[in-house]
Amino acid sequence: MARAFGDRYEAGQRLALELKKYAGRADVIVLGLPRGGVPVAYEIARYLKVKLDVFIVRKLGVPGFEELALGAIASGGVRVLNHEVIGVLPNASAVIEEATERERLELERRELLYREHRPAPELRGRIVILVDDGLATGATMRAGVAALRQSGAGKIVVAVPVGAPETCREFEKEVDEAICGIAPEHFYAVGQFYRDFSQTTDDEVRDLLNRSEQWTSQ
Repeated sequence: MARAFGDRYEAGQRLALELKKYAGRADVIVLGLPRGGVPVAYEIARYLKVKLDVFIVRKLGVPGFEELALGAIASGGVRVLNHEVIGVLPNASAVIEEATERERLELERRELLYREHRPAPELRGRIVILVDDGLATGATMRAGVAALRQSGAGKIVVAVPVGAPETCREFEKEVDEAICGIAPEHFYAVGQFYRDFSQTTDDEVRDLLNRSEQWTSQ
């Protein structure tokens, strides 16, 4: 089977064409989910000539069962809780606070690493295009969307180059606009649709954020 995209940059260039109605608008911001979503988001923001930033989401895992999410925290001090899980957890308050503190430290480390003292962007009332390199289950993206809603974003657009068909359909109902570049019937993993799906590094994320300033500071 031929791969749909050479790499994340090519995927972003193609996805950007589907977002051209947002070009040049001061109220639009493109947020990439680190790390793999940032190269895709960079190409979209570059094409649209709008601000690029990262939106960091950290899952709050149940101790010993980390794949089970109590909720998530995200950039801007937002916390979203999964009340179904919390409702059956003994000592829920203590567990939540412990998980929040642990993940908050990692989130702050990444914020400092990626932004280098630049403040987090104001999202209230803005059109936010939230980008990743693909959607499988959509768990991280869903936590990001919930956090954006809590941050007061005016309109939430989810944009990915490729996604599982069912997940893409779900997001069409959950956000203002959902764009999956392709939603192949035989979807097993995001990486199967990229020739180069090597890991995006922290240095690459920092470099792309710095480079994006060339069109937003004009």
